[in-house]
Order: sequence, then structure tokens, then C-alpha cells
Amino acid sequence: MRIKNSVLLLLVVFLFFSCDKKRVFDEYKSVGNTWNKDSIVTFELPVLDSTKNYNLFVNLRANNSYPFNNLFLIVAMERPNGFTKVDTLEYQMANSDGTLLGDGFSDLKESKLFFKEKINLKGKYKVHIKQAVRENGKVPGVEDLDGITEVGFRIEKID
Repeated sequence: MRIKNSVLLLLVVFLFFSCDKKRVFDEYKSVGNTWNKDSIVTFELPVLDSTKNYNLFVNLRANNSYPFNNLFLIVAMERPNGFTKVDTLEYQMANSDGTLLGDGFSDLKESKLFFKEKINLKGKYKVHIKQAVRENGKVPGVEDLDGITEVGFRIEKID
């Protein structure tokens, strides 16, 4: 009976991962219960086929403690030559009634947010992500952002 259960589990895991044929890189890092404004999440990307183009995504896991409708991120993409391109991005995280957007059945939602489309990467890149949320009418950023539990980065090949 144990062998049948193990084989069944292995089959389910195999089917789950084989369905994601576009994935080239997909990694998450925990930021704990709150994401501090000075905490930078860094991803070292693999060297990719430089003859192909890719779509890049920032992935987030958030729970119902997230207090805002939108999210501001600063994403820095460090090239192999040391040159860094910095983007300030805004994403909608909740509906107007406050319910979180994203996929998931519980209060934990996963959001896949477009970062770059049809990009060619030559060499070894690093991506640095930090939150830059501010409350309306206030200049200093939110010191500790509740509700974001993990930050991820994903690369998909284009068919």
C-alpha cells in the first residue's frame, strides 16, 4: 500500500510540474510577516539562451493583512557589465471593495505581475526588488508593509 501511495504522489508531482512548460526560472523568497522598506530581495538569474526572447514577471504572495489597493515596487535589473536599469512599478493588488486580487482559495493570494515583455538576456543578470509603498499625503514610505509574505521572480520562454 505504501508503494502505491508513493507512486501516486510521484505521478501527481510530475504532472504538476510538467504542465508548466513555459517556465525557465521561478523562485520565491520569504520576507517574513512584514516587508521592511529597506529589505531588498535579490535573485540571481541563470544564463539563458541568448537567441531567444523571454517574458519576465514579479510574483507576490499576499494575505488579507495587505492594507492597500495598490503596490509600488522598485525593481533594479543588474546586467553582467554592472550597468543597472531601475524601474518604479505600480500594480493593483485589490478590488475597490478591498478583496485581494490573485489566484488562491484561502486568504493567501498569488499574483503574477508583468515586468518585461519579449526581452533578450545575454549573460548573468541579477534582479533586486524592494517595496516603495507610501500612504496618501505622506512623504516617508511605509516602514513595514503588512500582508506581503513572499516575493518571487519568474522567467517564461515565448513559444
